[in-house]
Amino acid sequence: MEKRSIGLPLFIAIVAISFSAIFVKWSDAPASILSMYRMILASLFLLPIVWIKRVEFGRIQTKDWLLLLVSGLFLALHFVLWFGSLKLTTVASSTIILALQPLVSLAGGFLLFRERTTLAALATMAIAIIGAVMIGWGDFGLSRQAIFGDLLSFLSVIAVVAYLLIGQQAVRKVSHWIYSFCVFFFASLFLLAYNASTAIPMTGYSKREWGIFLLLAIVPTVAHVINNWLMNYVNATTISMSILGEPVGATLLAVLLLGEKLTGWQIAGGVLILIGVFFFLIKQRSSENKKSES
Repeated sequence: MEKRSIGLPLFIAIVAISFSAIFVKWSDAPASILSMYRMILASLFLLPIVWIKRVEFGRIQTKDWLLLLVSGLFLALHFVLWFGSLKLTTVASSTIILALQPLVSLAGGFLLFRERTTLAALATMAIAIIGAVMIGWGDFGLSRQAIFGDLLSFLSVIAVVAYLLIGQQAVRKVSHWIYSFCVFFFASLFLLAYNASTAIPMTGYSKREWGIFLLLAIVPTVAHVINNWLMNYVNATTISMSILGEPVGATLLAVLLLGEKLTGWQIAGGVLILIGVFFFLIKQRSSENKKSES
């Protein structure tokens, strides 16, 4: 595939993933219900491919199953926290904070695996953190609820990084299809157990809500499939650059479809986060290229 032909599928993936926040905002269902049905339906959509690749289950050992189980738990936490965040704060604040994921992953790698980092990486992290603080400061003027929503979004980033750091140990033995199905399925079980234990109604929702559940499972999944396909032609760092597109796309959609307004602090903080993450990813790609050449 030529480089110029990568732009369209990458753009489609960014638009698709940007709609996630909009679907959550449209729904009146609890965050845990939205999360549960997204995981259940996504698991069902993967079943045909999983059946074709079912022989791969034989490669998964007991230790790997445990890792997948814990990984699924953190994925469930990620969605509950993020969807909960969107119920409390703006799409702009919530999704821009999600863009901190590469930097939180860097911190997690250092704390858990003592992975070395550079002053340049720390500098980009500092820039992004200042941006996050500015967003919080701007939301403080909106309401305490918005501040709590920002906190939930940041906690959801920690949860998704834990999901990735734990799951990467098991994903090397199977294809991403089997890995995704396993963690989606385990996440849905945890969410089902939570909703049942807290007596949150799991039925009785309107046709409109069921339509949102379906869209929330299909559209972002399309984005993940496209990104997985693009991995055959470009490196992971290039794909990860699309993380910068989601908050921009989601914010524009929120302004157009939800009528959300942006404050000066939100805009300034968002720009700082995107700049920090952008230069961090550029630095990472440069380091990868140097390692491959040596």
